[in-house]
Formats: sequence, C-alpha cells, structure tokens
Amino acid sequence: MSGTPKLGLKSWEEIAALAQKLQNSGKIIVTTNGCFDLLHRGHVEYLEQARKLGDCLFVGINSDNSVKKLKGPGRPLNEASSRGAVLSALRCVDGVTVFDQDTPVEWLKSLKPQIHAKGGDYKEPQKLPEFAALKAWGGKLEIIPFVEGFSTTSIVSKMKSR
Repeated sequence: MSGTPKLGLKSWEEIAALAQKLQNSGKIIVTTNGCFDLLHRGHVEYLEQARKLGDCLFVGINSDNSVKKLKGPGRPLNEASSRGAVLSALRCVDGVTVFDQDTPVEWLKSLKPQIHAKGGDYKEPQKLPEFAALKAWGGKLEIIPFVEGFSTTSIVSKMKSR
C-alpha cells in the first residue's frame, strides 16, 4: 500500500476509517486474524500470501484474555502490545488492532473487507462465523494453505521437552 503510512497497533475505529477511505479509492482490503503469540516462519509466509490477495492487509489479534480462553492458562507468552508491535513491523502488514471477542466477527463488521484470509487448517470454512458475516456485504473468505511443521504450540512443546 504505497503512499499510506504503516499504522502499527491502532483502534478499530482508526483502521475502519482508513479501510473505508481506501475502499472508496478502489483498493481491495484484506483482513486476517489470530493469536500470533510467537511469530514464526509459518506466520510470515501466511501473512505474505494474505497480503497478495489485495492492496492492503489489516490484522486483528486476539486480546490476552481471548488467547487465554483459546489456548489455555499458560498463554499468551507475549502480551497483545508486543504481538502487535512485532506484526506491525512486517512489510506485508499495513495495520494491526486487538479484539477481545471469541471471534473476529464484530471487528470484521466494522471494516467490511472484500477478503478475509484464514489458514488452511480450517477444513470447513463455511462453518466459520466469519463466513456468514462476510457474505452479508459480499466479502469473500479465502483459505491459505497451512505451512506444515510450524505452529506456536509445537514450538512451545519443543522448548518444554528440552
């Protein structure tokens, strides 16, 4: 997204306003979401592929409470502000925000992206709550192939076993 400054960790409202401005100028908005607790090669390859689907990529990260609910009491390993700082430093990421809900649906409703990317570990995308939300405004859900051998959970397990 040339000509637009990197956002870093911002509010939903700030990213939604920018997304609207970009959409009004004909740009394709891509979103994705996740915990992104320990950034690894799988994440980076996934984010680069997601970015190629449009003109800019906004990432919604789960809040610390949301990660704890999803991953268990020992997570997150990094707080949301740290995860957001690392993600926003990536060339392929144009903005990062935090959501506290169990799913990114409310965040997506505030942006109304044309494309929302999910990892290939989702075998039945039509069952994801994002699918129905995207359909409401004509958005698409794109599944990006999973990068085998890379996950935060496997990295944590490997660290514990050593």
